[in-house]
Amino acid sequence: MVASALEMMIGAAAFVIGGPMALAAAVIGSSIAIGAQLAAIQLLRPVMNAPQAQFNQRWVLGMAIRFASFLVLAAVMFVLKDRLPVAWLASGYLSLLLVLLYAETRFLK
Repeated sequence: MVASALEMMIGAAAFVIGGPMALAAAVIGSSIAIGAQLAAIQLLRPVMNAPQAQFNQRWVLGMAIRFASFLVLAAVMFVLKDRLPVAWLASGYLSLLLVLLYAETRFLK
């Protein structure tokens, strides 16, 4: 729910600054970040109190999911480079992913 609110705020800022195409690009980038973060948290949450080796394995898988989401973002940027502003795709992705990563370190303790 918090991620959705952040995505709406990022989309609103993109719309005010860059118009409707910037809004679409920022929301697409943010959605990719939300998907990656939710998948990584679902992997990590069950092993929060597990032995270190098991925790590290799941943490690495979560990082691999986030890297795969970066590759998806790069593919979307390449395919839609003539239709959507790539800077807004990247800013939507990065702004939401960085906030969610910070929130993960705070709330998963």
